[in-house]
Amino acid sequence: MKRKFTTFSRIIRTGMVNFVRNAWLAIAAMAIMIVTLSIILFSVIANATFTNTVAQITNKIDVSIYLKDTVTPAQTQDLLKQIKALPNVKSVSYLTKQQALHAYELQNAGNQQLLAAITETDNPLPATIRIKPKSLNEINQIRTFVEKPSVAALQSDPASDSGDRREAINKITHATNILRRAGIIAVLVFATISVLIIFNTIQMAIFNRRDELQIMRLLGASTGYIRGPFVVESIIYGVLSAVISVLLINAIFITASSSLQATSFGLLDISYSQTYFQNHYWWLLTIQLALGIFIGAASSIIATHRYLKFKTPKK
Repeated sequence: MKRKFTTFSRIIRTGMVNFVRNAWLAIAAMAIMIVTLSIILFSVIANATFTNTVAQITNKIDVSIYLKDTVTPAQTQDLLKQIKALPNVKSVSYLTKQQALHAYELQNAGNQQLLAAITETDNPLPATIRIKPKSLNEINQIRTFVEKPSVAALQSDPASDSGDRREAINKITHATNILRRAGIIAVLVFATISVLIIFNTIQMAIFNRRDELQIMRLLGASTGYIRGPFVVESIIYGVLSAVISVLLINAIFITASSSLQATSFGLLDISYSQTYFQNHYWWLLTIQLALGIFIGAASSIIATHRYLKFKTPKK
């Protein structure tokens, strides 16, 4: 047990010494890893912000069905039952003609001309069914149902989800999907670049110490003992890069706090992003550390495995 602990401590110490010895190579590898982890962190925050923004937009969007005055209560109840059975329906509300008129009066309380016009005639507003979707991506399920001939025959006017409004909803959904895909692609690209950079860094370190490693192998050093310091060195890259990336994002938020409070770029609400980062700081730091350690360790294991596989001297 004591021997294993001694071997382990030597591996840790050698890895730390190698990190200091290969300082310039370490800086190059860490620079790429910091960029990678910062992009990953930003993508996580942006995705949470997009999700929150889309949820707010979805809560404000509904598909309204305007019923003819000739529709019977039994037909209305049957229609409501069918709508509630749709998988993408979050909630359904029914407004009678009087309730629809009251809602209209509340909505236009500051416009006396509209209120005067509506009171000069009998209630012209139809009974209305309002459908709130769970997801904008699946709103076509509701649209298809609403446009069925049997349902369209009960409507006095086309559903509210049509024309310019439908086009606007489609644009929002499309933009959100594109931004999410772009974030995933960016993360994958920079993660791959980071692994390659660290891989080459370890390969250069191995090349510089090739004579020493050959001697260690001839003296009977195990593969784990030879590989261990390189893995430790790469893990140090990952840990430092993760901490720096989190501190960098935190510094950006703190520095720009006053100017970003009321700022948004398209679907990205910066104030929410800052709040999300602050509320999930330690969780995000843990994720970054795990990713940094994984990227560093994986790339060094691949590099050393390749070297030890092809460079082991024959007995």
